Amino acid sequence: MMCEWCGAMPACHKHHVFMGTANRAKSEKWGMVVNLCYDCHALVHTDYQERVRMCKVYQRKFETLYDRETFMREFGRNYL
Repeated sequence: MMCEWCGAMPACHKHHVFMGTANRAKSEKWGMVVNLCYDCHALVHTDYQERVRMCKVYQRKFETLYDRETFMREFGRNYL
């Protein structure tokens, strides 16, 4: 499987985009989960700017399917 962030192979790490105890389950529920290679997975856990960039990308994806009100209710923070 290819990394959904950089295109490298293999993408062997399942990452919940919106992290934290409660948000991990919500990310799973709403499909905000991405398959990453080792390097990208390490990057989003250590680089705050990259983590925020990923949250912005996935908030936009979420809002194309639902709306901002639902996003805010579920995740409680606007990354855009």
